[in-house]
Amino acid sequence: MVRKVVIIGSGPAGYTAALYTARANLNPLMIDGGVGRGQELLGAGGQLMITTEVENYPGFEHGIQGPELMAQMRKQIQRFGTEIIEDLVTKVDLSQRPFKVWVNDDMIEARTLIISTGASAKWIGLPEENPVWEGGLGGAGISACATCDGFFFRGKEVAIVGGGDTAMEEAIYLTNHATKVTVIHRRDTLRASKIMQERAMKHPKIEFLWNTVVEKVHDPAAKRVEKLTLRNVVTNEQSELAVQGLFIAIGHKPNTDLFAGQLELDENGYIVTHHDVRTSAYGVYAAGDVQDHEYRQAISAAGSGCMAAIQAERFLETEGEEMANTCEW
Repeated sequence: MVRKVVIIGSGPAGYTAALYTARANLNPLMIDGGVGRGQELLGAGGQLMITTEVENYPGFEHGIQGPELMAQMRKQIQRFGTEIIEDLVTKVDLSQRPFKVWVNDDMIEARTLIISTGASAKWIGLPEENPVWEGGLGGAGISACATCDGFFFRGKEVAIVGGGDTAMEEAIYLTNHATKVTVIHRRDTLRASKIMQERAMKHPKIEFLWNTVVEKVHDPAAKRVEKLTLRNVVTNEQSELAVQGLFIAIGHKPNTDLFAGQLELDENGYIVTHHDVRTSAYGVYAAGDVQDHEYRQAISAAGSGCMAAIQAERFLETEGEEMANTCEW
């Protein structure tokens, strides 16, 4: 049987796409686990599964836990009949319709495809960053999203690791909440654009530690960030920095390895979309962080999931139906 809609990935984008296509009676199939084995994926729910308090998603006056929000979305799409395969996609063939999607040795054919595999934050590699530690260190003071979590550090001192535009943007954003922001960078010059460097360096709340890396985060036993052990990469000397929060801003990696050579990707690996969510393959749509390197918010991901679903529905009603009359689908 050729499926009308197959959704690869979950999270706010995938769940919203499933909700809209299910309510349009397109009987969507979601493969929720990710984009391929051997990658460090978060599985069903994506980044919000390691996010604690979410206070900027509309409709929840007192906020909601990230995993709870994803659980509610999942139940909602199941209520409307979305079929879910709890596994990873291992291979795709987008060269012709119907598209082919493999889950291990099982091959699924699809008339339209919605990709919502997301992007994974790059981490330093410290054991204290482990997202499964006590439900996620993000709630205890380590985060990869200042926009998401900066609010929780009002009146506190925080540190941010990175030297690019994202790190400078997030450092400046954090000054709206924190009393002091220390930028930790392993080199003696920034990679950020000139204008972002100037803005950050002129800000009275921002200080810089050059040629420095984080060696350890204290204290997992206390289940919160209390201080950092730092090392100067030039002198090899160690020091400590008392902070209540640590933000990692060294970039994101879109989960698109599976689509290399089959879809147009930009220089950083994000899926290139035209007219909002259309990819370079006719009938394939991309939603959420897999194609969005700027906003990376749950609400914007959900919005693009809605757009992808509507585009897929329109495709099936027009071009897709016309081709169905001439092809053995």
